[in-house]
Amino acid sequence: MTNSKYGDYRFLESVEFMFDRAVREMNLPQGLSNQIKACKSVFRIQFPVQIDGRIEVFTGWRATHSEHRLPAKGGIRYALNVNEQEVEALAALMTYKCAIVDVPFGGAKGGLIIDPQKYSSEQIEKITRRFALELAKRGFISPSRNVPAPDLGTGEREMAWIADVYRQLFSTDINHIATVTGKPVSQGGINGRIEAVGRGIQYILREFFRHPEEVKKSGLSGNIESKKIIVQGFGNVGYHTTKFLAKEDGGKIIAIIEKDGAVYNEQGLSIENVVEYFQTNQKLEGFPDATFIKDGRNALELECDILIPAATESQITSNNADRIKAPIVVEAANGPITYNADEILKEKGTVILPDVYVNAGGVTVSYFEWIKNLSHIRFGRLERRFDELKGEKIINLLESVLNVTIDDDMKKAFTDSSGAAELDLVRSGLDDTMRQAFQEIMEIMHRGEKLLDYRTAAYVLAIEKIACNYLEMGI
Repeated sequence: MTNSKYGDYRFLESVEFMFDRAVREMNLPQGLSNQIKACKSVFRIQFPVQIDGRIEVFTGWRATHSEHRLPAKGGIRYALNVNEQEVEALAALMTYKCAIVDVPFGGAKGGLIIDPQKYSSEQIEKITRRFALELAKRGFISPSRNVPAPDLGTGEREMAWIADVYRQLFSTDINHIATVTGKPVSQGGINGRIEAVGRGIQYILREFFRHPEEVKKSGLSGNIESKKIIVQGFGNVGYHTTKFLAKEDGGKIIAIIEKDGAVYNEQGLSIENVVEYFQTNQKLEGFPDATFIKDGRNALELECDILIPAATESQITSNNADRIKAPIVVEAANGPITYNADEILKEKGTVILPDVYVNAGGVTVSYFEWIKNLSHIRFGRLERRFDELKGEKIINLLESVLNVTIDDDMKKAFTDSSGAAELDLVRSGLDDTMRQAFQEIMEIMHRGEKLLDYRTAAYVLAIEKIACNYLEMGI
């Protein structure tokens, strides 16, 4: 089935075709690729909730794509356009991205047809708790089997409510707090989870620009500094991505695209000013010191160095792919480029860093949170003062051997009692994970006679790891 508007394959079909394209580059035992690709189960639920004296019936899904590793992991999104195929596609991507970054989870995803903006916080809580109850009592929420996380339309508060529902149902489960990730830090969450996808994208781009031979393929050179960047989507992912790339790496954010349109300034936008205006007005239109583009999708076609679609799927299709001018496209969202558009962009020589790897920062830090919850201890708690004491001993040794006195500011910089705090460890682990995965993808790209693109190489990497797991444990 194709998207009739653009003649493109739909989201799930695009994911499956990308999978099949990678399989053609491999030599798997007969039938194993079908086992890996198949979605294990999809649970569809309809449930009533009384809202303002009337009964509303809501429809939701929880898809479990793979249980080759447990628990299965994946977010829950709230949106009006959620459907079963989308949930299946997202669950499949979760399976592959977990394998790419060596996170020992299977893939899952959930969705509820709802416009969160039309309900009060109290009503959203009531709906969320009922949805969680329906899922948990059927085994679709569990710290050992199926672990949700935030996605579009959900966040920390929804995860806290879901965790509380599970705790009430299974009060003797000592690991109940690990039943969801993306919780508030005060409820067992982890520092660095909110920024994780954006921070992961920053680490990926830094690693990409460490390889001049890869950068050369795009026609660019140097590093992130002064590169012109366009970002579509100014939610959690888009905001943190623009913030880190501009403030810490010197990137120039020239356009930000949202639902109501786009703001453009070739000299660069002030991210903090944009976010302040956007939060106050709930729109980009009217933002000063920038040109407003009513049809935001047109801004995808502007001249830039790096294009980062961080909104929803199917934003770059066969309808506009040939007009995309960015030499590098970084898929921060899930499925923003259709299979048809991917083929067009590859033919043009566009370097595409694919969603199946790029936005894996979220599940990586979710894994850290899950481990933290199971170990029942905050990261850094055991070693912070040890690190401080070790630093003091080194300072004392240097002063004694060199017969010098080190000033207090230098001592403080070396022996700062903050040590390896949880956020430092999370960022360190995320950086190492994204860099290691990039290097593994590059190795696959170059290991055969045929040079593979990043997406195909990433899928090959994921499929190889999953296939190895199946073959070692037995189908």
